[in-house]
Amino acid sequence: MGHVLSKSEKTLKASGAPDAQGSFVSGIDPRLRIVAAVAYAVVAVACHWIPVLVLALGVSLCVMLAECLPIARTLKRMAAMDSFIIFLLLLLPFTVPGEQIFTVWGFTASWEGVHQAVTIALKANAIVLMLMVLVGTLEAVTFGHALHALRVPAALVHLLLFTVRYVEVLHEEYLRLRQAMKARGFKPSNCLHTYRSFGYLVGMMLVRALERSERILDAMKCRGFTGAIPLLAKFELSRRDSAFAVLMGVVMGSFPVLEYLYGAV
Repeated sequence: MGHVLSKSEKTLKASGAPDAQGSFVSGIDPRLRIVAAVAYAVVAVACHWIPVLVLALGVSLCVMLAECLPIARTLKRMAAMDSFIIFLLLLLPFTVPGEQIFTVWGFTASWEGVHQAVTIALKANAIVLMLMVLVGTLEAVTFGHALHALRVPAALVHLLLFTVRYVEVLHEEYLRLRQAMKARGFKPSNCLHTYRSFGYLVGMMLVRALERSERILDAMKCRGFTGAIPLLAKFELSRRDSAFAVLMGVVMGSFPVLEYLYGAV
């Protein structure tokens, strides 16, 4: 676990950033980026006036462009998130009572429901986009070390790091088991034998994952692991970090002020 806390060109290049060193938030302290993302989410959730939420989404888009993230790929990932809430957004106008707009098959849509749907959509997209820019561009190990520096319980940090490290190993194990099933002539279909076979597959995955975790733990203990995360570098706040914190504080503080002065509280 003793990784150097440096920027991961692999992560930035995977995101399509053309210049890792010159991006907007690449040099910001990872701890500050995590705190800023969480604070931004809290402030956005607390706001309800649509113009303020549109402004929050615009700020997230501006930060995305400043970070040089690929627009098409980023919006595609946001669309994947929207697919989880699209049914909620479509049903809200018909389930929230209020002033009638139109009727579909006997179900009445209301302005209040539409307002709630638009509010939820704006909040979700603004928050997710900001998280993708501030946190999603962090390399997994750096993200884990930043969480540890923020006093997140060590067990949760270890779980995150080991999940990132071994999820691909488990995926390869799954592919080997599926290949073995195909070699034995297994063809999935809608029958009890197929359900039973997939149940055995999941069970074997759990057994092999447990056995591998025990071997990994024994190997780590042999190398002197005591539950602590050794760091080869320390996080230090710079003037750039202070300027970023002030800027984010002003932006986030303007949301409730604008809503209080001009919106319906």
